[in-house]
This record gives sequence, C-alpha cells and structure tokens, in this order.
Amino acid sequence: MAPSRQLNRRQARQLMDTAYLSAAMALLWLALYYLPVGSPLFRLALPLPLALLQLRHGWRCALEGVAVTALLLVVLMGPIRGPLVLFPYGALALWLGWCWNRRTSWWWSWGIGSLIGTAGFLVRVAVLSVLVGENLWVVLTTAAAGLLEKLAGWFGLAASIELVQVQAMALALVWLQNLVVVFALHAVAYWIFPKLKAAIPEPPRLLQALVALDSP
Repeated sequence: MAPSRQLNRRQARQLMDTAYLSAAMALLWLALYYLPVGSPLFRLALPLPLALLQLRHGWRCALEGVAVTALLLVVLMGPIRGPLVLFPYGALALWLGWCWNRRTSWWWSWGIGSLIGTAGFLVRVAVLSVLVGENLWVVLTTAAAGLLEKLAGWFGLAASIELVQVQAMALALVWLQNLVVVFALHAVAYWIFPKLKAAIPEPPRLLQALVALDSP
C-alpha cells in the first residue's frame, strides 16, 4: 500500500503544478493584452511557468501545460488570439525547459531560443495580416523605407534605400531584440529557480559577470 500512496501523491502534485503554472501563463498573456502597463515584464515572465513545470516534472507535463494554457485562452479570448500564446512563448518555454532539464549549454538554449522568438514574431505578424486582409510586414517596412528616404534627403544623402534592404534590417533588429529577451529569461531563471528547487545550468564563463548579482 505504501508505494501506491506515494505514486498517487506524486501524480497529485504533477496535476496541481500543471494546473497552477498553466493558469499563471494564461493570466500573464491576458495581462499582456489588456493591462496598459507592465508589458515588458509580462513578456519576460511568460515562458517561465511552463519552463519551471518541465524542470520539475518532465516534458510530458510541460506539453500538457501548453495544451491547458492554449485551451484556457481559447475560452477566454477566442480561437485566434488565444493560441497566439504558442508563438513564441509556448514554444520558447518548451525549448528552454528541455535545455535546462538536460543541462545543455547556455549558448545552445540562448542562440536557438532567439531564433524561436524571431519565428514567433513573424507568425504573429502573418496571423494579424490574415485578420486585417493586408500584409502588415510589407506595410511597416514600406513606411520605414519612406521615412529613411526622407531623412536621407534632409541630410543631403543621394543614395536610395531599397525595400529589401529595409526588410533585412528590420528582421535583424527583431532577432537582436529576441537575443536580449532570451538572455534576460536565462538570467531571471538563474536567479529565481534555485529558490524554487529547480536550478538551471551554470552560465558559461564569458557570461558569468553579466548574470552575477553580487558585486566583485
């Protein structure tokens, strides 16, 4: 009877963690959409609950958590805005949790995580473009190209700016932004998760000075 009670207790803890951490991610997504302040903090915290779930209970519980979060947000926000939490935050949570659970190097989790974040941004732009019936990426980059040409004219620069160059520059800026965000996710998890008994791998030597809380 003792092993059975132990197994039931473990399953109950998995169920409780999955429910609470999935609900936490859903609430952060709702706050990101509807609250006028705190957007950077919400974006930074979004992948962490399910990454913590994977560190505690493995990838199967993390997949269940992603499914629960998506279904909950479909009920609360509808079939379009709700599942957008998967791009990139759900995918990023699964990737970071998988890497941290297997103690892989920060270089892998950070580098590929930034690409996942960039791909998720493009997916969101594509979905919103379908909803409004216009290619928002082209609209934004065309407006940026026109603004850059005006600035070049004001400063007496005769070189014309092509749309392809502006799009490549915009894509590079999106990737750089995600590079910073994913590194910040590593730093926050490195500071907080040990207090929750779910430590992530140590940072590489080159990055230790950037995440150390104590002053030299």
